[in-house]
Amino acid sequence: MSIQHTQFTDVAAPAFDAHRADTSSRRRLGLLDSALRDRRIALRARFQDHGGDHLNDAEILELIMLASSPRKDTEPLARKLLEEFGGIASAFAADTARLEALIGAPAAQDLKLVQAASKRVAKARITHRPLISSWDAVLHYCRTTLAHKETEEFRVLFLDRRNMLIADEVLGVGTVDHVPVYPREVLKRALELNSCAIILVHNHPSGDPTPSPSDIEMTKLIKQAADSLSITLHDHLIIGATGETSFVSNGLL
Repeated sequence: MSIQHTQFTDVAAPAFDAHRADTSSRRRLGLLDSALRDRRIALRARFQDHGGDHLNDAEILELIMLASSPRKDTEPLARKLLEEFGGIASAFAADTARLEALIGAPAAQDLKLVQAASKRVAKARITHRPLISSWDAVLHYCRTTLAHKETEEFRVLFLDRRNMLIADEVLGVGTVDHVPVYPREVLKRALELNSCAIILVHNHPSGDPTPSPSDIEMTKLIKQAADSLSITLHDHLIIGATGETSFVSNGLL
């Protein structure tokens, strides 16, 4: 039996040329195109030096999505969001499933996290202070929460005797143009919370905050029921993308 001997010769492998690698290979290896890398550096520097006021909506979205997509070019994703939803606020408020289908789950999570933080900050401004004397903060919170929702939502702010916020609750979720509201349920919940006053808030997904005849009729019914229980109805706010309507300011309450 003979034993064959194989002679191995060390041959240097060709050096990897990052500049000649195709785009997909570079991204798999975490190598960014120099132009893309320089763009990100410039965007971050502008934000660091001047804040968000010096970035447009697409650039802000681009930077936000970098957290979960460090190897992707997020500029096309940002522009796709603005084309689909028409603006940055509507993009943040969009349904999670729609966002995931458009830009992927990680990037969608980035947007929903920013939206959640914005709502938390806005709500903090109306907590532990009389709402009637902090009306601008109330309006800001309502706009942040409802202005760009795709379906109609009815909320009630429940206040104590000092007009401090006890709870902010969703009491009805509907379609794009209708939400079922039952005055009995609104007042029942007010009694359960020992609330002395309420503010009604709901949105018009159409963007136009003009009250409909059904909005006016429903508000009258809640007002009558609230008066009978010595609960004050401070206002009914209708929130739209183009602004808001106060029933009190418009002589409807």
